[in-house]
Amino acid sequence: MIALVLMSALVATAADPVALFNGKNLDGWKEASKDKASLTGKAEAFGGRFKVTGGVIVIDPAVKGDLHIETEKTLAGDATVALEVRPGAKCNNDLFIRGTKFDLTPGSKEGKNLKEGEWAKVEIVIKGDAIEHKINGEVARSAKTKGGATPLRIRAEFGALEIKSVTVAQ
Repeated sequence: MIALVLMSALVATAADPVALFNGKNLDGWKEASKDKASLTGKAEAFGGRFKVTGGVIVIDPAVKGDLHIETEKTLAGDATVALEVRPGAKCNNDLFIRGTKFDLTPGSKEGKNLKEGEWAKVEIVIKGDAIEHKINGEVARSAKTKGGATPLRIRAEFGALEIKSVTVAQ
């Protein structure tokens, strides 16, 4: 009986979400560039294109460039990545994982449930080779993954975006 209780506790712990963003800086992230510079201890990347302000990652549209940051940790196996995002004016930014792109553009086919200026819960659910992109609990897109373990990548393409939490449960 004790073994069963301990095993249940271990299973529950394994699925608990782990923060990939600490709300203070970009520890655990790196530039997705040729040199893959670590962002540990830094509150901004690419001259302020990405910056941590008030507990959120802000993609600043005043700083130009199609730039990416990614987690230092690669994500393998089944996983659920959850983010809270608030798209700003002219937001057209993306998330990438396992060879798939999640379009964070309000009003687009995939981003129809995103509203400019409103917080939304975005989830990427990976089971085997299947991946679902969800916005506020509704499936926005389903696809097959294209590969093994990859980091989570955030792309700053156009417009403003705020991200106040990033977690993964595996």
